[in-house]
Amino acid sequence: MGPLIGTTLPLAVGIAISPVPIIAAILMLLSPRAKSTGVGFMVGWVVGIAVAVIIFTALSSILPASDPDATRPIVGIIDIVLGVLLLLIALRQWRGRPRAGEEPKLPGWMKAIDSMTAMRGLVLGLLLSAVNPKNLLLAVSAGLAIGSAGASLGTMVVVIVVFVLVAACSVVVPVIAYLVASDAMRGPLGALRGWLSANNAVIMAVLMLVIGVVVIGKGIGQF
Repeated sequence: MGPLIGTTLPLAVGIAISPVPIIAAILMLLSPRAKSTGVGFMVGWVVGIAVAVIIFTALSSILPASDPDATRPIVGIIDIVLGVLLLLIALRQWRGRPRAGEEPKLPGWMKAIDSMTAMRGLVLGLLLSAVNPKNLLLAVSAGLAIGSAGASLGTMVVVIVVFVLVAACSVVVPVIAYLVASDAMRGPLGALRGWLSANNAVIMAVLMLVIGVVVIGKGIGQF
């Protein structure tokens, strides 16, 4: 179980450190309907991550199970392709980073967060966690690692739970902290939002570069 958790942990951290969903959660917590939309977004975020990794864990069961040696090259090729895609995302993020003195560009939908309902917040959480290309690639890689490891069902469940907890913590922790101490959290959340907005592209570029290299190395090791 330990090695499998260790394999998927960097992928979970990659999802957790994604700045855009963290900024979205912060904006919701600073909006007029902070508690309802924040909780809705948090639920959607957690469910989306869980569903994505469970689906790809299940899909990996279609790989040849009777001959473990036959499975390794298939897993390796998929890992290499996923790693290359992550490197391409890293390159795109780096090239799109704001220049010195330039205002960072954030998605236009963030302007509508003030008027969002709890249900819309939930849907947005689902979209950012399970449909977002960066997070989807990481969930695919995690599901592939879990499903092809030949572990027992109990072990896979524990690994998936750990993966979801780590991947979701960057949204879950601020929302719960706000629910517990909303007045004390407004200042730190505002400062964190500004820093993430300014450094979003650089953070994602470095993160996708590191994880992409790790996934490619894992794929090469399957041959």
